[in-house]
Amino acid sequence: MDLTMALAGLGVGVVVGLTGMGGGALMTPILVLLFHVNPVAAISSDLAASAVMKPFGGAVHARRGTVNWKLVGWLCAGSIPSAFLGVLLLRLLGDDADVQHMVKIALGAALLLAAGGMILKAWTSRRNGDGPAAEITVKPIPTILIGIMGGLVVGLTSVGSGSLIIVALLAVYPKLRANDLVGTDLVQAIPLVTAAALGHALFGDLQLDIAGAVVLGSIPGVLIGSRISSRAPGGLVRAALIIVLLASSLKLFDVPTPLVGAVTGAAALVAVALGVAGRLRRPPAGGTPAEAAERETVAV
Repeated sequence: MDLTMALAGLGVGVVVGLTGMGGGALMTPILVLLFHVNPVAAISSDLAASAVMKPFGGAVHARRGTVNWKLVGWLCAGSIPSAFLGVLLLRLLGDDADVQHMVKIALGAALLLAAGGMILKAWTSRRNGDGPAAEITVKPIPTILIGIMGGLVVGLTSVGSGSLIIVALLAVYPKLRANDLVGTDLVQAIPLVTAAALGHALFGDLQLDIAGAVVLGSIPGVLIGSRISSRAPGGLVRAALIIVLLASSLKLFDVPTPLVGAVTGAAALVAVALGVAGRLRRPPAGGTPAEAAERETVAV
């Protein structure tokens, strides 16, 4: 068993524990780019690891009541069969070099969408805040379609069980709090990634040594990330994750390394500038939330 791969799984597990997302979007490109694993084998191994890792985060949210079980049910109705369909499509496309290149391009596109989704989620969370949970009316047909879309992408690339589905849920249910979004998505992702992993295993794509190494590191990583999530600066974690997703997607598109470095460096500078601007706009510490709001109103 590759201990270096286990350490990579540990790092990704910490990120998932901190943010509730980023497992497939990080682990699959790491396996492909750093460990030179076949893209299809990387996808199947990451899905198997996620099927073991996701329940830890889902259980925490279930205990805290931040899971909309009606949404979970309708999402799974679409995502589970479409995940099998995505695996079948991947197998029908074959294993030659052209297909592997196409999978890499699809994965890169999915990572870009995931990064955009995290930016949208961060912006919406800052705008709407994390107040009391609002009552929502579940829309079965749009929710099933979200599940179908997410399951298909996950079956093909292993990316999307977190970030992409959260983006779609934000569009359809804008009143859902960030915690409810993450909790609902984590729980629905458990049967989704399990279905996709079983599909790959049935077709013989799963490599147990790779999956075992990732699982070995990811489980303690998730536990560590979950324990420190209340203390870690969420904005900093999200910014770092977006930058990593951007760099990974550019590399999967075969962008030259100097250009990747320049783009990610610029993204890091923008993240730092936005963080500084946010601190400057933050109201003075001390007092109750109402007093802080009053001071902000007076300042305006």
